[in-house]
Amino acid sequence: MLKQTDIYYGWLIVAALFLSTSLVIGTRQGFGIFIDLWSTEWGTNVSSISLAASIGWLVNGLAAPILGNLADKYGPRRVLMFSSILVSISSILVATSFNVLTLSIYYGFLISFSSATGGPVGILLSKWFAKRRGVAMGAVMAGGSIGSLFFIPLLTFITLNLSWQAAWIIIGSFGLIIVVPLFFFVLKNDPSELSNFVPPEASTISGNSEPAGPLWVEKWTTAYRSKPMLQLSLGYFICGITTASISVHFIKWAISQDISPSEAAFSFGVLSGVNGVSVFCSGYFSDKFERKYILGMIYLVRGIAFLCLLLLSGPIALWAFAIIGGMSWLATVPLTTALTSEIYGYRKLGSLVGLITMSHQIGGAAAVLLFGIVFDHYGSYDLGLWVGVITLIIASMASFSISEKSVSSRFYNQSLSQSG
Repeated sequence: MLKQTDIYYGWLIVAALFLSTSLVIGTRQGFGIFIDLWSTEWGTNVSSISLAASIGWLVNGLAAPILGNLADKYGPRRVLMFSSILVSISSILVATSFNVLTLSIYYGFLISFSSATGGPVGILLSKWFAKRRGVAMGAVMAGGSIGSLFFIPLLTFITLNLSWQAAWIIIGSFGLIIVVPLFFFVLKNDPSELSNFVPPEASTISGNSEPAGPLWVEKWTTAYRSKPMLQLSLGYFICGITTASISVHFIKWAISQDISPSEAAFSFGVLSGVNGVSVFCSGYFSDKFERKYILGMIYLVRGIAFLCLLLLSGPIALWAFAIIGGMSWLATVPLTTALTSEIYGYRKLGSLVGLITMSHQIGGAAAVLLFGIVFDHYGSYDLGLWVGVITLIIASMASFSISEKSVSSRFYNQSLSQSG
């Protein structure tokens, strides 16, 4: 029987999700380490390897609303348990890949499908946290930054000193031995599953009783009749374009600038370290101010980072992007999820977060393939990078224009109580 402790149980769930996010995102961000190696070993070009990654982003996007809907029906714990097991086993299977087709099956389908857990994670954190929702979601996504900081250099080290196959086997084994048992013992769907325990953070939303906002929905289709859903989806679509392209092609870009893969991997690790601080801070400040302003600024900062890759060159461009880009990298995720939950409620939150994530991943899939084609055709990524700059300005404008105070339950109910 679980008893009242000085530590709020929700933070244990955050810790478990932090570790899982570190592994999943760290591994996915590390895909670029292997592009040059696979293309040489399998006798293919960058576009072909990019296709496998593009399939992965697309499958991940299509799976997001499916897993979100399952979490709405059966609870997020079951979905997250299933996903952690499948991701771990599939990572080990990647080590048996011998061409683009097998890579597309193991990475592009299995790993990518089972790691589309934004919806279930959003449901879980929304049920456990009310006042500090932004901090909790930011802390979980900081796991992705720390995972990239740790796992990308680790994958590079293992690949250079052992083999790329050993890198994937070690990552998959880590998931099976550490993450899966942790999920089994720690994750709870909501505070009601704890005996003799009244969690203060979640008490205001127990049973989804938080005062409803003006746009809270019973059907996910209703949300798409309102402007905020389109604004959030557009911003997240562009977020996918600009994160996926860099995640897959960053190291290849560095090599094209006569920068070593190890320095590029280290710089991406620094980017992730900076982002670990940034994503937590963005969650903290979004709990104090309107989330739309912080989200819009994040897209603008990322646009500046893309400009650094275009206007600077060599190691200067590399490190400028690492520092400036790190301020924005995964910080959009907790903000977008928190805004969705507060604007549209919890009834269909898994489905809605899944659908927004699908727009993110579709943008990412298209960008990964486009960047590969651009490089093979021009020998440079410049055209793709300019697309990133322009679209990020659009994403920033879409975020700033959200009428958060009038549609978010967080502000809407405050204004009603003050006017009453």
